[in-house]
Amino acid sequence: MKVVVTGGAGFIASHIVDAYLGLGHEVLVIDDISTGDRKNLTPRARFVEADIRGEAAARAVEDWKPEVINLHAAQIDVRRSVSEPRFDADTNVGGTLNMVEAGRRGGALKRVLYAASGGSMYGDSKVVPTPETEPAAGVSPYGVSKAAGELYLSCWRAMYGLHYVALRYANVYGPRQNLHGEAGVVAIFAERLLRGDGCTIYGDGKQTRDFVFVGDVVQANVKALTTNFCGGVNIATSKETDVNRVYALLTKNLGLTAPAKYGPERLGEQRVSVLANQKAKASLDWAPEYDVERGMAETVAWYRSHR
Repeated sequence: MKVVVTGGAGFIASHIVDAYLGLGHEVLVIDDISTGDRKNLTPRARFVEADIRGEAAARAVEDWKPEVINLHAAQIDVRRSVSEPRFDADTNVGGTLNMVEAGRRGGALKRVLYAASGGSMYGDSKVVPTPETEPAAGVSPYGVSKAAGELYLSCWRAMYGLHYVALRYANVYGPRQNLHGEAGVVAIFAERLLRGDGCTIYGDGKQTRDFVFVGDVVQANVKALTTNFCGGVNIATSKETDVNRVYALLTKNLGLTAPAKYGPERLGEQRVSVLANQKAKASLDWAPEYDVERGMAETVAWYRSHR
């Protein structure tokens, strides 16, 4: 198949590009390199440096005539979405519209895969692990813009019969995660520890997240290429890991004994975020293969070799 992957120079999407190429698909990467890394690009994929909101990106997609568009390029900084909600909406809503409409004009588009956000989708849900039946919670402009993308895809499904799968990620971590665009606590701590700098845990460190390894996320994107399921689905482990545990695993794998510092709790931070994954198992025949211990070990090994 001919596939477009937006954000294909980034952490998650670059792994997806590699997987799709390995399956024999032709891939066009669209990325403006604002947060991605050229080192993640492969010469086996065609690359167009362009903003997903712009005409150049739209022309490239229309001319490519993809059967599938995989949408990973996005504005993902929650704090920036608060300070610049218009920019957040222009990118996450306007960019999505621009890419999908360009694909439709190409005439071959059959399916859209959309990187949605599990944590921001549900906010502080009282149901833990949180299933897809929980309503969307508008707790940040970022969460609103990502949820809006799903609504537009549902609309295109109703109007044009366009198949879509919205993959609602938990906290993704693993090799290639950087501090510039898709940084989470794992990348931040690993980078600082390797530099010999101290790490600060905000609050008591007992706040929990659902950490899902990037390799498992890639397999969900592979399954989504051919599934009959259409709609939104959580991609998660359904297991809670607190920040103290993450720090302990990183220092263990690095052979360090450096204690973390603790700072004041950040206002508005979720205490618990963990997503139910039964629907992914049933609809995508997908389940995570990596537990947090194995995933952290592979992540640390990658950071060591790519300092």
